[in-house]
Amino acid sequence: MGRIASRPEASILHADLDSFFASVEQRDDPRLRGRPVIVGGGVVLAASYEAKAYGVRSAMGGRQASRLCPDALVVPPRFSAYVEASRRVFEIFEDTTPLVEGISIDEAFLDVGGLRRLVGSPETIGAALRERVREEVGLPISVGIARTKYLAKVASAVSKPDGLLLVPPDGEREFLHPLPVERLWGVGAITAAKLHADGIRTIGQLAEREELELTVAVGKAAGRHLWALANLRDPRPVEVGRRRRSIGSQSALGRAGRRRTREELDVRLAALVDRVARRLRGGERIGRTFTLRLRFDDYTRATRSATLPRSTAATATWLETGRRLLDVAWPLIEERGCTLLGITISGLEAAGPGVWEQLELPLFVEESRGDRLDVALDQVRDRFGSAAVTRAAQVGRHLGLEMPTLPDPAPRHA
Repeated sequence: MGRIASRPEASILHADLDSFFASVEQRDDPRLRGRPVIVGGGVVLAASYEAKAYGVRSAMGGRQASRLCPDALVVPPRFSAYVEASRRVFEIFEDTTPLVEGISIDEAFLDVGGLRRLVGSPETIGAALRERVREEVGLPISVGIARTKYLAKVASAVSKPDGLLLVPPDGEREFLHPLPVERLWGVGAITAAKLHADGIRTIGQLAEREELELTVAVGKAAGRHLWALANLRDPRPVEVGRRRRSIGSQSALGRAGRRRTREELDVRLAALVDRVARRLRGGERIGRTFTLRLRFDDYTRATRSATLPRSTAATATWLETGRRLLDVAWPLIEERGCTLLGITISGLEAAGPGVWEQLELPLFVEESRGDRLDVALDQVRDRFGSAAVTRAAQVGRHLGLEMPTLPDPAPRHA
């Protein structure tokens, strides 16, 4: 198969902070350095590489993590510290090149293709970026360099921890094809099991199959996507100011084996919908598709989705949709338990300025409905804090942690 070469040299960087939350904790507390560190108690939010060596991983229950690594030091999360560290790292990214595409709070793509004459080779730029992050922010960061975004991301993962890896254009197949299919974007446990059942365990084995064979095994869209990546076809450029295609939030429910009541999950669901719908309105976005994400006691996962006839950002509409999906999934939850509940709203588009009329406080709630009430409550929370207004059913309940996310770029108005 021939390559579709979007550029002649490896000039896309994928920069990814190593064990981000745990690294910030080790940076700020010398007693934690070189020790196994777990961020979060009931559920592992992050683990240092010293803890990962014992098998501890993110989203694992705290009790299981303690059994695997009894000497681990468990610390509570400090989200404000992580947000500040991320801000400083992104300043270094944007000082390196104007072509930066943020992926999450701790990773980004950078296009340095036009900087060779001014600054040096992509490898020199990647090394300098790592040194600056280490010296100015005090954190380790791994950098992968390749001709495409996908290969750069795989290279940064392979280079971890705290490494730099260049994949030259003439060495792409040699680098990619021996890797397990789980390295492909979009291959989770279910897809991997289907591929394994078909005798496909490495990316090279997948690349040798006909595209039609893969679509039969894993579905048309997934098959085309995986076949293209395995055959080095990824023409996507680094997109500056790219707005999210979806917005989501999730809540870990604690240890496996503890049965959840329908009321408990409904309260968690409402809290997630409140968070996500508020972020939609804050970014002047509306969406059409709601996806409910579940993780069961045995760590398997399932999703249930619904698409609305028209886009919205209304909390009540999304909550009603989520409750219907929760009803559909309830037999599975009763049978297999539930350790994580998450939601995603996708199919996003710009709502345009002034969609929601800005209201003055005080507000007489009984005179407001729908979007007007949503906006009014947003204003109260912005002014007095997110806990200033809450649902009666949520009072006194732990609703999970709201993980920090990369800010969505501001909407561009004509």
